[in-house]
Amino acid sequence: ETKDYLPEIHGTIRTKFEYQTEMAASRFEVRNARISITGNVLPIVAYKAEIDLSDEGQIKMLDAYARLFPIKDLTVTAGQMRVPFTIDAHRSPHQQYFANRSFIGKQVGDVRDVGATLAYTRKDASLPFILEGGLFNGSGLTEQKEWHKTLNYSLKGQLWFAKGWNLTLSTQMMKPAEVRVNMYDAGIYYETDKFHIEAEYLYKHYTKDAFRDVNAFDGFICYDLPLKKIFSKISFLGRFDYMGDHSDGTADENGHLTLTDAERKRITGGITLSIAKPFISDIRINYEKYFYNDGVTPKVSEQDKIVIEFMTRF
Repeated sequence: ETKDYLPEIHGTIRTKFEYQTEMAASRFEVRNARISITGNVLPIVAYKAEIDLSDEGQIKMLDAYARLFPIKDLTVTAGQMRVPFTIDAHRSPHQQYFANRSFIGKQVGDVRDVGATLAYTRKDASLPFILEGGLFNGSGLTEQKEWHKTLNYSLKGQLWFAKGWNLTLSTQMMKPAEVRVNMYDAGIYYETDKFHIEAEYLYKHYTKDAFRDVNAFDGFICYDLPLKKIFSKISFLGRFDYMGDHSDGTADENGHLTLTDAERKRITGGITLSIAKPFISDIRINYEKYFYNDGVTPKVSEQDKIVIEFMTRF
């Protein structure tokens, strides 16, 4: 915007109730209580600062960056941000279709770091696309004073090649410890006024044979049925996602990468009741069914459960 320099304040509250059927146990949780401030200080300079007052009970500083628009369609961003990589991991909490994120969005492809990005956006109606790339520290959000001989990088391209169709390709190199990790992601979705169909595949490779490579997949469908009273629509959703044995890159005292998440499959079914516009106030009701290999002891929170979540965005 060229004239309005007043800051805008936005927020997202997500509260949920979960019932774990294996243990016959339940819990209430404030999953997110995010507050963000965005605005412009000049026609070509913008900013964003976002903090989560309750990210699973912890306070976390999420986004803190300045953004420059030097020429038309070109954007330069510097600061703390989500790394441009994948489709699902890049969704904000209020944009999620399910109460819990996919394995790609939560474990395998979820990266937030400090660095700088360069993005070019073509809004031509015939073939719009976005190209974005960046360099990052690789040490996360808390160890910003460390010096690095190798910077992490990420590249992401989004192409709207036909009406309703989007193809997203991205790659990322990260080095959380002594082992370099290369990730490659491909995703595609199709949407109309009532349908959203999406599939995404991620391949994660650890150099030096430090850990076996990881394959991850997420596919889902959402159908919206308009309503006239109380709720604006009801959405029917189904999802299948998979993740192989996964390490987040943390090494033990012997320098070997450790298993962070065991291989598993999951089927999720649910409905979402939207009050007013979508992604403004939603009630999400999901059932998650997990499948593990024999001999695996699942984490308590990664087992069959019913989730009822209320999300509101302001």
